[in-house]
Amino acid sequence: MKEIQTISKGKNYSAVNVGKMSEISEYVLPMGPDVKIQGKVFVGQALGTTGSELSFQTLVPGQDSGFLHTHKTHEELYFILKGEGCYQVDGEMIPVSEGSIVRVAPDGKRALKNTGSEDMVMLCIQYKANGFTEADSPMTDGVILQEELKW
Repeated sequence: MKEIQTISKGKNYSAVNVGKMSEISEYVLPMGPDVKIQGKVFVGQALGTTGSELSFQTLVPGQDSGFLHTHKTHEELYFILKGEGCYQVDGEMIPVSEGSIVRVAPDGKRALKNTGSEDMVMLCIQYKANGFTEADSPMTDGVILQEELKW
C-alpha cells in the first residue's frame, strides 16, 4: 500500500509528498472493518493541519464514489484535477472536468461519478462551514514583510 512521504517539518510548516497524481489509485483508505476505499488518501493528519482536511481520490472510468453523503459541520471544495464526470448534489447533476471546482455545504447530499474514458483525479478540501467572517479576508489577513527574499 502506498504511503505519504514526509519531506520536511519545522516549527511553522510541514511538507509531504503523495506522489504523482497518476499514482493516487495505489492508496487504500480504511473506513471501517468491512469498508476500504481504493484510490483515496487523506493528507491533513500527515501535514498537521489545524483548520481543514484534504484528500486526493482517483475514480477509474465508470466508477462512482460509492454512496451519497453529507457532513455535520464541514463544507467541502472539490477540485477536478484530471478527467471528467458528473457531480451530484441534492439530485442535481453537474458535469465536471479538469479545472472544475464544486463547493458543497454540509447538508448537501453529494456523490461523484467518472463518466470519462480515463482516470478522474480530484482534490477535496474540508473545513468548518461559516468559519470565515469579513475580517478574515485574505486582503486583510496577509502581512507583507519587509524582508529580502533569499533563494
